[in-house]
Amino acid sequence: MQSKLVSSAIRLFLLGFLTFFVFYGDHFGVSFDYPHKGLFDNIYVRLIKCCLFLLLTIELLRVYYYGVVKNPNPPKLLGNVATLFVPLIVLMFFVEMAFMFISQSQEGGLTLASHIWFERYWPPMTGDYRDAPKTDTLGKKKVFIVGDSFSAGHGLKTAEERYGNILGEKLGTKQYVTYNLGISGSDTRDEYARLLKFGKTPDILILQYFPNDIEKVALEHGLIPQGFRPYSDLPRYIQSLFMRSYLLNYLYWQFPHGNFAPFDVYARTAYGTPAIINDHLSDLTKFITYAKEHNCRFYVVMFPFSHNIEKTAEYVKPVVNLFQTNNVPMLDVGKLMVDIAPKDRVVGRNDGHASSIVNQRVGDALFKLVQSNPGTGQLVTSIK
Repeated sequence: MQSKLVSSAIRLFLLGFLTFFVFYGDHFGVSFDYPHKGLFDNIYVRLIKCCLFLLLTIELLRVYYYGVVKNPNPPKLLGNVATLFVPLIVLMFFVEMAFMFISQSQEGGLTLASHIWFERYWPPMTGDYRDAPKTDTLGKKKVFIVGDSFSAGHGLKTAEERYGNILGEKLGTKQYVTYNLGISGSDTRDEYARLLKFGKTPDILILQYFPNDIEKVALEHGLIPQGFRPYSDLPRYIQSLFMRSYLLNYLYWQFPHGNFAPFDVYARTAYGTPAIINDHLSDLTKFITYAKEHNCRFYVVMFPFSHNIEKTAEYVKPVVNLFQTNNVPMLDVGKLMVDIAPKDRVVGRNDGHASSIVNQRVGDALFKLVQSNPGTGQLVTSIK
C-alpha cells in the first residue's frame, strides 16, 4: 500500500507539472500553434487540458484513498484536512473543465469564453475574412463591404445575420456577388490598404464607419485613450491565474470594468484637434477618390456607440460633412436603432456590437439606398 501511495504521489506531481506547463507554456517559450491563434481557442488544446485535469483527479483520489481511507493509521489532522479539501479540489477541476466549453461573445474578444465563441461560430472563413469562397462570379457586379467588426458580424452567431449578407440576399445572386471585407479591429487606413490589396475592383463600394476609426491617427499625434487595462484591478500575483483559468476568467468579465467617461473626453479631443481630424479626413477622402477613379457607386454606413447615440453624432460631424460635401450617400444607423431598447440594440450585455435586429434594419435600409442611389449626400434615417 505504501508503494502505491508513493507511486500515485509521484504521478500526481508529474501531472501537476505537465498541467502547469500546458497552461503556462509561454513562460518556457513554448506555445501551441494553430490557424487563427489569438482569435480561436482550439478545441483539441482544450481537450488536452481536460484530459490532464481528469488524470490529476484520478491520481489525487488515489493518493487520498491509499493515504487516508485505506491507511490503518492515518494522520488525524492531515486526514481531516484532506477529507475537507480533496472533494473541493475535484469539484473545482470539473467546474473548470465545464467552463472550457462555455462560449460568450465579448466586446474586445479578450476573454477565454470569447475565443471559444469565435471557434464555434466564426467559420467559414476565406483567408482572414469571415466569408465563404466565391465561385460563381463571372459577369456579375461586385459589391464590397469594407469595415471593421460591425461588418464582420462580431457577436452574431451566423454570417447570414450581418447587414452585408442581408443586402446581398436582397440584391440577389444572379446579378451580384457580395464580398465582406470586414475585420475586427480594423481602422480607416487598414481598410483602405485591404481594399487595394484585395485584387478585385468593386462596382458598388460600401464603407462602414465607427467612431474609433480615428484612434490610430490620433495615436500618431500622441493622443492615447485612457481606457481600462484588463486585469489591472486585480492584485498582480493573481492576474495570471485569472487570465488562464476558464472559470475565473469567465467570472471576472461578468462584472463591469472601467467606464465610458474617459473615452468621451478622448473622442471629443481627437475629432476636435485640427491636425488629427485633417489627417483622418484625408484618409477617408482616399475612398472617395478611389470610387471616382474606378467608376463605382460609393456608400457609407455610419454605426454609432449604441449606448450613446447623441454623443456619437457630435463626434463625427466633420466626417459627415466630408461625405455630404462630396455627395456620398450615407446611412445613419443611429436613427435606425433609436426606437429599439438599449439591451436589444446589442448582441449581449458583454458585447456592444449591433444585434441581429439592428443588422436587419441596416440591411433593409441599405438595399433601398442602393436601389434609389441618391446623389444628394443626405443621411437616410428611416425605413419606409
